[in-house]
Amino acid sequence: MSIQTTPVYRNLQTRVTFLYLEFEDLFVVVILAVLFNILGRLLDREIFGLPMSLVLEYGAPILSVPLLILFKYGKPGGYLMDWLSFHFKPRLYCCLETDSQQTRPYLKSGEAGTWR
Repeated sequence: MSIQTTPVYRNLQTRVTFLYLEFEDLFVVVILAVLFNILGRLLDREIFGLPMSLVLEYGAPILSVPLLILFKYGKPGGYLMDWLSFHFKPRLYCCLETDSQQTRPYLKSGEAGTWR
C-alpha cells in the first residue's frame, strides 16, 4: 500500500492575479462599477442611442481594467493600495503641532533679556 502525497506550494507570498490585476485592484473595479451605475441612473440621458446607465455601468469597469494595468506596469505588488492610503491618510503640515517624540523642551526658558 503506497502513501498518497500532495504537492505543497512553498512560495506563499505570491500574489493572486486575475486579468493581470491583484485581488485588491478588482475591488476598485467593482466600486467604480457601483458608483457609475448609481450616477448613470441619476442621469436620464442617452449616449449613441444607448441608455447612459448601461454605458457607465459596463463601460467604466471595462475601461478601468486596462487603465489600471497601465498604471501598475512595473510597480511592486500592493502599489495601488499604498498609493490610495498615501493620498487619503491625513498628514500634518503645521509647524505649531507638538512633536510626539520630543521629550525635553527645545528652548530653555531663562531670565528676560538674556536671549538674543
